[in-house]
Amino acid sequence: MTFENSTAVVTGGSGGLGRAFCEQLGAAGARVLIADVRKEAAEETAQLVSRAGGDARVELVDVRDPEAVERLAIVADGWFGGRTDLLVNNAGVAVAGEVGEISLQDWKWQVEINLMGVIYGCHSWVPRMKAQRAGHILNVGSAAGLLSAPGMGPYNVVKAGVIALSETMYAELKKANIKVSVLCPSFFKTGIMDNSRGTADDSAHKLVGKLMQSNPVQASDVARIALAAVAKGRLYCLPMAEIYLPWLFKRVLPGSFYGFLALDADRKKVGKLLKI
Repeated sequence: MTFENSTAVVTGGSGGLGRAFCEQLGAAGARVLIADVRKEAAEETAQLVSRAGGDARVELVDVRDPEAVERLAIVADGWFGGRTDLLVNNAGVAVAGEVGEISLQDWKWQVEINLMGVIYGCHSWVPRMKAQRAGHILNVGSAAGLLSAPGMGPYNVVKAGVIALSETMYAELKKANIKVSVLCPSFFKTGIMDNSRGTADDSAHKLVGKLMQSNPVQASDVARIALAAVAKGRLYCLPMAEIYLPWLFKRVLPGSFYGFLALDADRKKVGKLLKI
């Protein structure tokens, strides 16, 4: 697909990767509906879209609420004239720590936003895209969903779910001329850790921050590569080269891969190797 004169909905568009998506879609000539729980930051994104040459509108939406997501779809119907070309399910948070130590409340928070929020978006837009016989859904997953490193259980689970959902939909919707892509980046600078939860200690947070800062591929690059994958109709988008070798290792020798993770007592080394 092309983005000039297209219509797009981006959840979690107030900053980070979501903002990068909005800016680049605006620069390509798209109209962008920005959904987020942070009104002021989302309005800043809308201003950036306008400066880039696009048209933007902000809606306050908590993706944990299926009725709110459906209302967002209705707003999109009205503003876009009944046609959404691209849905970007980007809203997300992070929970880190080990299973049995992380509270069930934090598990629920992680699942409701990162997985159910994506499901609600797909549930609302798939029938609409079927009716228009076109459209593209981009779900933001993570390398965490491919590699499942220790100490990241909730985040691994929801991102693996997003990948599985995307794969399922890719096959289901092909006959309806609807494309599906799933984005699986590793670390890059974003605000996801600002409100993170869980039992991970300060050293783990510092490591994540360092990995985010040091990666040469950042949010604008990830958005550009993801939109290129959308334009080409690709299912998988892995924007960082360092993901491929561990993913291949896991796929070819899964027992050995997880045996390695289990034997390596220094989680910092694991994090540096996997970069997820």
